[in-house]
Amino acid sequence: MQNYEDIKLELIKTGKFMMEYGLAWGNAGNISARANEDHYLITASGTFLGELEPSDLVRCSVSGQSESYGKKPSKETPMHQAIYQKRPEINAVLHASPFYSTLIACSNIEIPSNWFVETMYYLERIERVPYCHPGSQVLGEAVAEKAGEANILLLENHGVLVYDTSLKEARMALQTLEMACKMLVTAKGANIELEGLAEEAVKDFLVNAAYKPRRKW
Repeated sequence: MQNYEDIKLELIKTGKFMMEYGLAWGNAGNISARANEDHYLITASGTFLGELEPSDLVRCSVSGQSESYGKKPSKETPMHQAIYQKRPEINAVLHASPFYSTLIACSNIEIPSNWFVETMYYLERIERVPYCHPGSQVLGEAVAEKAGEANILLLENHGVLVYDTSLKEARMALQTLEMACKMLVTAKGANIELEGLAEEAVKDFLVNAAYKPRRKW
């Protein structure tokens, strides 16, 4: 694992990336990264992701306890905690409300994963989490139930939760998700029928293309 200072710099970089590419807005959203088996860093409550400072990152234990005497961790800590507890290989969690992804999360539209290379890999499995009040323990429990079934969760009438083995991979997954949702909404509005790849082609890609190691579910 990286040291805490390096992780803070990577989280700051991630916050700026999300703002620059329209993946976050206002003070909505929160991000975290695992520091070791027992601890992770998460953005403080009310922070603006585009202007994070090292002091905006709060250390928490995976058991859920804040270990800072300064700022409070994000109220969405129960979701992050649930992921780190259920998925020990996960090292980064991003929660945001990008426009197109959140639009889809507020609908019953399914997001195809068979359009192109990035969707086949990053969007291989997407699950929905029924609406629970943001920051509630109930939401954390609902996320825990779905954590092992996907690496992207659509939080109905709320936003999205993306988690992966590194902040870089999580950023790419979030950006791919938003691009796919934008394509989906745009195509529907223009009456364009998008053609996906056959199931056999998708399976062959995931197993044999060596684009990235196959995910272990």
